Amino acid sequence: MKLFLKNARVVNPAEELDGVFNMLIVDGMIQEIGSSLGGNPVNYEIDLNGKFVLPGLFDMHTHLREPGQEYKEDIASGVASAANGGFTGIAAMPNTDPVVDSADVVKYVLDRARNLGLVNVFQIAAITEGRKGERLSEMKDLAEAGAVAFSDDGSAVANSQVMRLALEYSSMLNKPIIQHCEDHDLTKSGAVNESPDTIRFGYKTQHRLAEELTLSRDIKLLEAFGGKYHAAHVSTLGSVTIISDAKRRGVSLTCEVTPHHLFLDDSMLSNYDSDYKVNPPLRTKRDCVALVDGIRNGVIDAIASDHAPHAPHEKEVEFDVAPFGMIGLETTVGAVMTKLYHEGGIAIRRLAELLSVNPRMILGIHLPTFAPGSKAELTIIDPDVEWSVNLNEFKSKSRNTGFKGWRFRGAAVGIINGERFYLSDKLK
Repeated sequence: MKLFLKNARVVNPAEELDGVFNMLIVDGMIQEIGSSLGGNPVNYEIDLNGKFVLPGLFDMHTHLREPGQEYKEDIASGVASAANGGFTGIAAMPNTDPVVDSADVVKYVLDRARNLGLVNVFQIAAITEGRKGERLSEMKDLAEAGAVAFSDDGSAVANSQVMRLALEYSSMLNKPIIQHCEDHDLTKSGAVNESPDTIRFGYKTQHRLAEELTLSRDIKLLEAFGGKYHAAHVSTLGSVTIISDAKRRGVSLTCEVTPHHLFLDDSMLSNYDSDYKVNPPLRTKRDCVALVDGIRNGVIDAIASDHAPHAPHEKEVEFDVAPFGMIGLETTVGAVMTKLYHEGGIAIRRLAELLSVNPRMILGIHLPTFAPGSKAELTIIDPDVEWSVNLNEFKSKSRNTGFKGWRFRGAAVGIINGERFYLSDKLK
């Protein structure tokens, strides 16, 4: 199988590569890359003039719901959704049923995903048994089974001694602890951010300090005991400040932000639509600005979707009883290209760091390169294609998104992952 990509702007910050090239891919391997290739017969030739080719995008925070909740999503539909959204790799969180806190469950997920092949699936295992926050999981066994990180996502590790031990084990295993920063005593009665808007709307609220207190404690533990630490889905101006101050002091930590926390805010809750119910909750416009600034100045390391599928019958209920979460694998690139690239003026190189290079570096996963002889793992992005979010075009089983009906400029229009490739209907 010979695939010839013409006139693509190839960008890979990890290789200091940014230029217009042709690329010949043979049997899933990059054979040549240069400015004047061609002349040999190929199976497919694609002119990518005006389009970007990036190292395959990687979403380090997704929920595939398998095992146990396959009616919301399963590994096959999650992989299809990821491919349609432009991702060649994803990492799945462990809050399934059963929880991913044993080597057998890790192996089950990885085996199931390996048979699908199109998108590389990596598994994050639980920090504690049953995600209860009380006893550490068998972290060494989980790592040996293939877990790339540990998280009780959806629940914070509240016990400081347990978190200390987890951080110490993370150093020995060289696997990050991914913390869902939330003081549950401050959030258990609330569903949305506490602000003048949400109080006026009549919601039960939770204070932003729930995130910031846990984050501050964790950084103190990290400074005292070391470890590998990553803060998931940061959402407040205060969190950005705390992380920025820690990094200036030389503390080694990383963090991510989601598109919904970047571009949606709690003033949108006036219609009581439970698709906007997420955890951490949507914050204020001021917080959104701070998160974008954190991307500009390098404080925020990665963009991740926190893809959280729920069935319609679960979301189409009263706001207070609906589950938290929205899907994002198929809207992330459109939102980022529209709001950060076109409207925000953030360079494609920086977006490649946030969506491809940094997530893999955080998880210790091999970085794709464009060197001859390397496996082809890449994402094609058309920065100018315009499209509307149509729920009926999603590959995910679920439809719960706060971006429904949005008009985007820019999309992932194809992926190549070894001998497999997927081209979107948006590719023109």
